[in-house]
Amino acid sequence: MNLTLTAKAPFSFLSVVRSHGWAQLAPFRWNSEDQILGVTLRLANGSVVDTSLQEAAGGIRVHLEGPLNLDELEEVKTQVSWMFGLQQDFSAFYVATRQEPKLAQVKERAQGRLLRSPSLFEDVVKTILTTNTLWQATIRMTHNLVQQFGDPLPGNPERKAFPTPASIANSNEETLRAKTRLGYRAPYLLVLSQQVNCGELDLEILKDDSLPTPELRKRLLAVKGVGAYAAANLLLLLGRYDYLPVDSWAIKMVSQEWHDGQPVTSADVERAFERWGQWKALAYNFWDWEAS
Repeated sequence: MNLTLTAKAPFSFLSVVRSHGWAQLAPFRWNSEDQILGVTLRLANGSVVDTSLQEAAGGIRVHLEGPLNLDELEEVKTQVSWMFGLQQDFSAFYVATRQEPKLAQVKERAQGRLLRSPSLFEDVVKTILTTNTLWQATIRMTHNLVQQFGDPLPGNPERKAFPTPASIANSNEETLRAKTRLGYRAPYLLVLSQQVNCGELDLEILKDDSLPTPELRKRLLAVKGVGAYAAANLLLLLGRYDYLPVDSWAIKMVSQEWHDGQPVTSADVERAFERWGQWKALAYNFWDWEAS
């Protein structure tokens, strides 16, 4: 089954896929040769479906394996639309940046959207797995989590959807440390999954929340394992660009860009992008560092 989803122009499938590293994390599968993004999805009724996504005129072509009923089809459309931010509008960002040479490419490349997971729960988990570690370790931990706790695709058990909160909540810290190899993150993910599973914490309502960004950030910071860097990354995915995800890489790049390689602080990074106001995290994310 094939369908096409339209996006608010300008839109670039590849710009979203390449916006950050999520396409490398299970259950995403990026085929760079054919430029197809595969992802195994779990639907609300427990069904597991496999999708292949690729560029189409004005949006995304979605190929679905197997028959789906109307409710399942609508849910897939909703999930894919959210993952790619198909209706996000970046016209004001393009106006704000058109005089900056280091951001001159953003409109032409249709940059602004960041690839997201179908659920905020999945994005929170993956974000926690990026903290205080190398990227290859994040890839490994995410793969382990999906393989050990994800529901398998019928007929192809090697392909699994991202685990539900219940599947992780029913595990234990020892397993998450020793088998899944999550290290110090194990208790954070266990508590998070338990809170979401029992209804104590509803992350999904934050997708459409009208809260001011500082209050939304406060709620994210209340999640165990989410610090300032993780919260800023999650705000980016939620379409809030007021806070910078400052890490060692950001400090290094700002040092090279504006301080001749001399030591800088987090405050220096903040000052470097302060003038971009509500767009500063996007300006940072799509800054043309290679032109330095």
